[in-house]
Amino acid sequence: MQLPEGKKIYFSSDNHLGAPTAAESKPREQKFIAWLDEVKQDAAAIFLLGDLFDFWFEYKTVVPKGFVRVLGKLAEISDSGIPIHFFVGNHDLWMHGYFEEELNIPVYHDPKEFVFNNKRFFIGHGDGKGPGDKGYKRMKKVFVNPFSKWLFRWVHPDIGVRLAQHLSVKNKLISGDEDQQFLGEENEWLAQYAKRKLETKHYDYFVFGHRHLPMEIQVGDNSTYFNLGDWINHYTYGVFDGEKFKLKEFELYQSRNQ
Repeated sequence: MQLPEGKKIYFSSDNHLGAPTAAESKPREQKFIAWLDEVKQDAAAIFLLGDLFDFWFEYKTVVPKGFVRVLGKLAEISDSGIPIHFFVGNHDLWMHGYFEEELNIPVYHDPKEFVFNNKRFFIGHGDGKGPGDKGYKRMKKVFVNPFSKWLFRWVHPDIGVRLAQHLSVKNKLISGDEDQQFLGEENEWLAQYAKRKLETKHYDYFVFGHRHLPMEIQVGDNSTYFNLGDWINHYTYGVFDGEKFKLKEFELYQSRNQ
């Protein structure tokens, strides 16, 4: 994609809508909708890098209750002709056609390469990548197994969704203290993952979520890893203006010149 003059590409991740309760997450949902209204004015595309919801599971005829405001805003933006790309996270990985069919938003289950204005991007949520975290990697294999999803589908939604939401919050998978600890540039595992990717191919930018910390780390000559932070504590997002990628913090009623 070559960006038209004056257009930008926006990136966001880790809203965890619905956590710890629907009522408590509603102000964050409203702030995110305000951001979408802001960026749609000059967006060439919008990338959502996962964990938009704290839990999401698509039954054949049922999706989780709630989130109508953000889903409606995404539909409005998509219908206006602005492409939106969605990468599943570890909290909303059980997507199966709803976004594509209802919102015309493509959904990716693995990181993907894009080229914008001759800059090569490697984009994904980031969970299960890099060294370590073997326990989660084994657990993810269970979650994405077709048989596991088939079994869960037989649980009544009122029970299954409530149980999943309870476990998510109980296990501090939203943005617990461990997620907020910067490990150092040499120890950040997504930065290490990016460095290994550079051994076989050059990328100008690696853009991930999952860590809940806004980060910018140089991982090679003319190559930078960015983590987008979250919409729980930081309200940060990424923007590519055709030349450079930057992290910014969203404030309501901010000037568009900032």
